[in-house]
Amino acid sequence: MSKLNVEKVRSVDERSLPVFDEFNEIAEKIRVRAFNLFAGRGFGEGNDLEDWLRAEREICWPTAELVEEDDEFEVKVALAGFDPKDITVTANPRELIIKATHKDEQKKKDKKADTNVRWSEFRSNNVYRHIALPAEIDVDKISAEFEHGMLEIEAPKAKRKLKARSGKDKNVKVSS
Repeated sequence: MSKLNVEKVRSVDERSLPVFDEFNEIAEKIRVRAFNLFAGRGFGEGNDLEDWLRAEREICWPTAELVEEDDEFEVKVALAGFDPKDITVTANPRELIIKATHKDEQKKKDKKADTNVRWSEFRSNNVYRHIALPAEIDVDKISAEFEHGMLEIEAPKAKRKLKARSGKDKNVKVSS
């Protein structure tokens, strides 16, 4: 398994890394595509979630799984065809953004001179996956590994900090 570097952002409000802007652009493309799918159906009820999920898949969303344990979140993202060097994981206390980028370029020397490519699905490929977490994680302890096309992230939950009490405890008498 290849260990991956995780860009760690310690505040939910800190969004200065370029990946946040890139993701916002992708999210807008997904919103527009989902709206167009919805409009194409005549704005009828019942298919809006299906349209949204279809738009995510069409634009750039790889399949993923989020599992919550008592003390951590486990995330799996399918990134077949990517190398560890192609993948960036960015984490803040409430979200993960996974970005994978590579270019599939067919080499001319591999093709015969008389070859006529009728169609090809090989292209530059950028995928993003945004995962909003239902509880805060400890970004300093997050880890990510990649093997056989599967990205696995372990994100330990943040320990809840108890607020120190100010002043002395007061005794309250209850009369019956």
